[in-house]
Amino acid sequence: MLSLRYPLVLASGSPRRKQLMTDAGFQFTIETRPTDELFPEAMPANEVAEYLACQKAEEFRHDLGNRIVLCADTVVILDDQILNKPQDEADARRMLRALAGRTHRVRTGVCILTPNETVSFTDETTVLFAPLTDEEITYYIRVCKPFDKAGSYGAQDFIGLVGIERLDGSFYTVMGLPTHRVYQALKRYTIV
Repeated sequence: MLSLRYPLVLASGSPRRKQLMTDAGFQFTIETRPTDELFPEAMPANEVAEYLACQKAEEFRHDLGNRIVLCADTVVILDDQILNKPQDEADARRMLRALAGRTHRVRTGVCILTPNETVSFTDETTVLFAPLTDEEITYYIRVCKPFDKAGSYGAQDFIGLVGIERLDGSFYTVMGLPTHRVYQALKRYTIV
């Protein structure tokens, strides 16, 4: 829907982010660059998502040209500890058991790199999970294979459908892209 001054690049291999950007009416191409998702050990958990999104954007700076690059990163935080993507089935099970029946935070950091500036921000949603049985967790891991998801879950998958009791914030932030804020940020670069 927005007519941007420069071509838009979504720097993400996430099918969820691609779908959200498409559904929000953006025209874009996808280009990914390998990036280590490492952050300083002493960095507060609240700063990590935006930091990683900006690190991903920096990979495009040397050959940006006349493009806008959109990067994002999502972290799940429980008791001020980041739950990354699970390493294996046992790690996913451990995370889901820890989240069950508790409240956690999901923070998605966004970085927009343009020929003239870099804009970044973070959006947060608080999520309350219902208690989950071992059978529900096992079913979810086997069927949905959440190994590419922070915190071992997708809000749009089985575990989100049956386990999320309440959200305080944007559902789309939990999915990996706060589209309402991305849309407002990109409006600055429309053709006038």
